[in-house]
Amino acid sequence: MLRYRLTDSDFGGVHFGLSPLCELGLSLRAIKDPSAFPLQLPWLRRTEQARSLVDLDTLLALIDDRFWTPDFLNPRPASPLTRIDDEFQALARIRTSTFHRDLEAVHGRIPGALSGPPREAIARMMRALQQLWDECFAPHWPRMRAVLEADVTYRGRLIAQSGLAAMLNGVSSTVSYERDVVSVQLRDPVDREVATGGLGLTLVPTMFTRRASAPVGSGPPMVMYPARGQGALWETERVPNPSAVAAIVGEARASLLTALAEPASSTELGVRFDVTTSAVNQHLRALRDAGLVTSTRYGHSVLYFRSELGTALLAASGT
Repeated sequence: MLRYRLTDSDFGGVHFGLSPLCELGLSLRAIKDPSAFPLQLPWLRRTEQARSLVDLDTLLALIDDRFWTPDFLNPRPASPLTRIDDEFQALARIRTSTFHRDLEAVHGRIPGALSGPPREAIARMMRALQQLWDECFAPHWPRMRAVLEADVTYRGRLIAQSGLAAMLNGVSSTVSYERDVVSVQLRDPVDREVATGGLGLTLVPTMFTRRASAPVGSGPPMVMYPARGQGALWETERVPNPSAVAAIVGEARASLLTALAEPASSTELGVRFDVTTSAVNQHLRALRDAGLVTSTRYGHSVLYFRSELGTALLAASGT
C-alpha cells in the first residue's frame, strides 16, 4: 500500500496531467502480455506489423514480470499539454546514475539489453522509444489523447459538482481518499507513506493500467489511473436514435446529441461513430448554433457537451 499524506498546501496542487512518454512506457505492459489488456487488443492488432520494425529486445528490458517500469519513463507532467518531443529531450539528458538506479529499482540489476557503457545504452533506448512512438503511437495519438482529455474534463466537472474527495474516491477501485491521505493499493508488498510536503499530487489518466500505478522509487507524488471511455476507443459506436429528435435535426446529429452526455472532442466522436472529423465538426457547429450543445477549449482540443436545451429536447422525446 502506498499512502500520500496531503498537507493543506497540497490540496491546491492536486492537478491532472497527460504524459505521452508515460503512455509510451506503460504500453510495454500490453506488448509484453496482450491477454492482460483486452481493451487494447485492437491497438495491438493494428500495430502488429509496425512493431516488427521496433527494437523490442531493448524495450522489453525496461519492464519486469510485475509490469513495473523505471521511474524515468513516468515523468511528472506539468500540464495536459505535454509534448513527446520535450519529454524525449529531457530523457536523453538523464544522468547515468539515475538511469542505473531506476533500472535496478525495477529489476534488481541492469538488464543485459541495457548493459554496457551507460551513454550508449541510453542512446539505444532512445532510438527504440522513438521507433515505438513513430510506428505505433503517432498515427493513433490524436484518438488516444482525445479520450484522455475527455477523462480529465469529466474529473474536473466531478470536483466542481461533488468535491475533491468524491473525485479521488472514484478514480479507481484501488485508490481511496480519507482524512487527507490518498491510498493506492499496489502489487508492491511494502507499505510506504509519503508526505507530499507541498509538492501536490498529479493524476495521470492512461490506457495501460488496469488498477492504478505510482512511481516505483522516490519519484514525485503521482497516481496513474485507468482512463474512462477507452473501451470504445477502437469500436464504432451505435447509440439509440430518438426518432422524434432525428426527425427534426437528422439521424447523425441526433446520435451526436445523445452521445454528448459527457464531454468529447470531434476527433473522439469521429472515432466512435466511424465518420470523418470534418463531418462531425459540421454537425457540431449546427448543433451549437441551435443552442443544443456548448463547447470549451481544453489544450489543443475543443470539447463539446450537451446544453440544458439539448438535454430538455431529448427528455421531451422520452430519451
